[in-house]
Amino acid sequence: MASRVGRKPIEIPQGVDVTIDAQQVTVKGAKGELVKTLPSAILITKNDNILTIDAKEHTANGDALRGTFRALLQNQILGVSQGFTKKLTLVGVGYRAQAGTTSDGCHKVDLTLGLSHPVAYTAPKGIDLAVPSVTEITVSGIDKELVGQAAANIRGIQNGVREPEPYKGKGIRYADERILLKETKKK
Repeated sequence: MASRVGRKPIEIPQGVDVTIDAQQVTVKGAKGELVKTLPSAILITKNDNILTIDAKEHTANGDALRGTFRALLQNQILGVSQGFTKKLTLVGVGYRAQAGTTSDGCHKVDLTLGLSHPVAYTAPKGIDLAVPSVTEITVSGIDKELVGQAAANIRGIQNGVREPEPYKGKGIRYADERILLKETKKK
């Protein structure tokens, strides 16, 4: 059984440089550099501007890893050339966000979420936080996994206390997220 995703070759766009050193792949582009270590069950070859990924024979999960790492490498190539962005929206009376930076240069956002105290979230290195308006937060970076995790951490801040609630829809949500509201109790 062959992985359909793993069979597709990856085309390297102009301005992106891919270096293969044993089981380590380095992807450099206009926005930065990412490094990925491949498992020993994966073989990767580069011909001109095309990467092909194959599974070594006689490995139990080589085919599954082939598709997974093909998708991860594709995301790295897109990240260093275009970057990734997630948008969050704050819905609720008095819910506000304010951007800032820490002393070591990391981006942070101060959130007022109807609690007795403001909540601060500091992003990891490589993640940019922007606040275009007081009820919107934009998380961006070159690593898709890191961008998604940072957005999920902001959304689930305070142990999920400020995730969207099902009656009024208040909380922190993704910009493209659709919340199904429940009907209130009737007498």
